[in-house]
Amino acid sequence: MSQDKKNAESPRIIPPHGGYRNLKSFQMAEIVYDATVFFCEKFIDRFSRTRDQMIQAARSGRQNIAEGSMASGTSKKTELKLVGVARASLEELLIDYQDFLRQRGLLLWEKDDPRIVKIRKLCYQSNRSYLTYKPYFEDSPPEVAANTAICLIHQTNYLLDQQLRSLEQQFLQNGGFTERLYQARIEMRKRKRP
Repeated sequence: MSQDKKNAESPRIIPPHGGYRNLKSFQMAEIVYDATVFFCEKFIDRFSRTRDQMIQAARSGRQNIAEGSMASGTSKKTELKLVGVARASLEELLIDYQDFLRQRGLLLWEKDDPRIVKIRKLCYQSNRSYLTYKPYFEDSPPEVAANTAICLIHQTNYLLDQQLRSLEQQFLQNGGFTERLYQARIEMRKRKRP
């Protein structure tokens, strides 16, 4: 039997994985990260510990989505955990932005505020990036920048919540890597029996 025929008969144990750059959650988390780096450079004292923590929380949000996606081929449990860590990191960052506004006596805009509605609508633009939101950070006062960041984090968290629900369902329906290995081994044994 040729090697090609053997490969065609063998089930694929490690499914395609990665592709995190195509995930909307990753794309939004990257915008949040870039925006946070600029925000902290412009509005947070460079010697403040909060500055480093905000940047690291934003980075963690993005990096854990990527790492979870890469781990998904061999561990759905790890993917779920890392996407959960990304979600928790962005929640921490959200609180930092809210603290920034409160501690400076600036307004936290309501979700139906026309300015927030306008920012929310930008998510429907194709090829969104930090440049889409750049004027809200680089050409605006701190209240506008912080509220824009809060809006973006809420959108990213919504996507991550949806992603976590989907991953949970996939895990319940398809099991994990260990289960797939066991099933593949059973199938191989059945085929080898005379």
